[in-house]
Amino acid sequence: QVQLVESGGGLVQAGGSLRLSCAASGRAVSTYVMGWFRQAPGKEREFVAFIRWSGNTAYGDSVKGRFTISRDNAKNTLYLQMNSLKPEDTAVYYCAAGGSGSSYYAPAYNYWGQGTQVTVSS
Repeated sequence: QVQLVESGGGLVQAGGSLRLSCAASGRAVSTYVMGWFRQAPGKEREFVAFIRWSGNTAYGDSVKGRFTISRDNAKNTLYLQMNSLKPEDTAVYYCAAGGSGSSYYAPAYNYWGQGTQVTVSS
């Protein structure tokens, strides 16, 4: 089993930055694909980014060029650097790990964190 705990969310003004962290425990996740998803009230969970064990990354169209995903396998930690934040980025952000299938979709992941709230004011 893998436990994931997100941190770093909060309230920020439009144009600002936040860095989310996701600490994994239970087993090493260095060989797992890891991703970030987000869910705004009344909306479906949305793909944000993933990173494979090889370091290959992919981003959702709405965050491309503004967000950067990274991982520190020695620390068993996943990061999401969010710059140029917009009010439409407001959501609960979830960390996910493991699984199989297309990493763009939530059902592909076996493990999920509880989420961290990000609120961007205009």
